[in-house]
Amino acid sequence: MKLLRFGPIGQEKPGIVDSDGNIRDVSSVINDINGAQLSAEGLAMLAALDLTTFPIVNGDVRLGSCVGNIGKFVCIGLNYADHAEEANMPIPQEPVVFNKWTSAICGPNDDIVKPRDSVKMDWEVELGIVIGQDAKDVSQEEALDYVAGYCLINDVSERYFQLEISGGQWDKGKGCDTFGPTGPWLVTKDEVGDVLNLDMKLSVNDVVYQNGNTKTMIFTPDFIVSYLSQFMTLKAGDVISTGTPPGVGMGQSPEVFLNVGDRISLSIEKLGSQHQQVVAP
Repeated sequence: MKLLRFGPIGQEKPGIVDSDGNIRDVSSVINDINGAQLSAEGLAMLAALDLTTFPIVNGDVRLGSCVGNIGKFVCIGLNYADHAEEANMPIPQEPVVFNKWTSAICGPNDDIVKPRDSVKMDWEVELGIVIGQDAKDVSQEEALDYVAGYCLINDVSERYFQLEISGGQWDKGKGCDTFGPTGPWLVTKDEVGDVLNLDMKLSVNDVVYQNGNTKTMIFTPDFIVSYLSQFMTLKAGDVISTGTPPGVGMGQSPEVFLNVGDRISLSIEKLGSQHQQVVAP
């Protein structure tokens, strides 16, 4: 299934994409696409619906984040060896973990606001993991049992905030408002299939900068879920962003950073695409 949320900011409704690509409004049977609905039982109920009995939504409608009321937005840094190389950082022996504040979350096609003092705003196409049931100290072998599905994320980053005035941690350069476009869809595991062989692409102003594949990840989704569950209880509805392949702006020679008016387009195979424009505060 492809699950989504549509409508104005703060008034999103739950929807499902039918076999013809139409959005069906399922708000008559569930309140939202959130942690409460993402258990195996909740997903089975949605899968059993006859979507032809639900109204079709206008295709031009705004899409919100594909998961509502995200509790934690956990990120893994330097999870592609060739990206670590372009960042001039060592390949990590343990996952690099940081967070995005939930106020960074926005819809997949919403504008990205350039912070007032931003000078090095960057892009990162990433695979997102959506947790479907609470996970604490789970093994790598059982970790994916706790995953509801996957989504596309743009881990927008401000490198000056992240690396130069960081105080030794990355969060302030990662969690600015609108720095977490998420969606368009939450795609359930059965529809994604092999999550370690998905093509990833990102362009800015029609110039392709990132063109990778999830198969070059250092730490795989099952390992990441198991690893994080040692340090925190992953709750249903939490989202984990798993790192980016090479081609980010700070890896270019000379470096390239985002400015007001720039257009970003990104996609991951089977998970859909996003389109954003950078705007002034």
